[in-house]
Amino acid sequence: MQNDIIIETNNINFYYGDFKALTDVTMEFQKNRVTALIGPSGCGKSTLLRLLNRMNDLIDGTRVEGEVIFEGKNIYDPKIDPVDIRRKIGMVFQKPNPFPKSIFNNIIYGPKLSGISKKGDLEALAERSLRQAFLWDEVSDILGQSAMMLSGGQQQRLCIARALAMKPDVLLMDEPTSALDPISTAKIEELVEELKKDYTIIIVTHNMQQAARISDFTGFFYIGKLIEYNPTEKLFTTPDIKQTEDYITGRFG
Repeated sequence: MQNDIIIETNNINFYYGDFKALTDVTMEFQKNRVTALIGPSGCGKSTLLRLLNRMNDLIDGTRVEGEVIFEGKNIYDPKIDPVDIRRKIGMVFQKPNPFPKSIFNNIIYGPKLSGISKKGDLEALAERSLRQAFLWDEVSDILGQSAMMLSGGQQQRLCIARALAMKPDVLLMDEPTSALDPISTAKIEELVEELKKDYTIIIVTHNMQQAARISDFTGFFYIGKLIEYNPTEKLFTTPDIKQTEDYITGRFG
């Protein structure tokens, strides 16, 4: 089983200034699986997600204790380059955030920065990424047009394609459908199912039905602590902890 673990956190404590946002979080994430992080607002699930690719480094006054092991190394080791980590662990945010550039330039922006310069290579990468994000058929004729003219759901799939263009190992998604309508949400959920063949996906969602539908494992957080972490079906049907049951049945939160 151990070989299937791609990321593990060991005794993570995290602080925004004096405020302790996460307490002693230890968990393992399996390769080519979808793990959902659920819990009420402000419980620390997005903070944990951003810890996994050092996005919290960009916020002043934060500090982390403990380890995040990815591919056998602690990503918080001073010798590790956070930019390198973010290349391997991509991120998709709650609100679609395409660059104010063409659809094509949105996709190739990162790969160009990392040194891919041949036009043919960039075109092939753009097509592959857009196909993987279920968007190619909708935009293949308008690649030169602004990404800002796409619908919200298309913009979010473009952001997923942009993350995939960097060929990451892991994709982090922070409530990727919370700003979308039901049809766009269904498309992204279908996409997540498909992508886990090639990627490990960790998703924060406030929608418990979504977690139940698309994830293999679910972690329930409450006030900065991991209360329960189990295969999704078990967590939603026979949770080990009373507090988990109270949350998923709507008794609190």
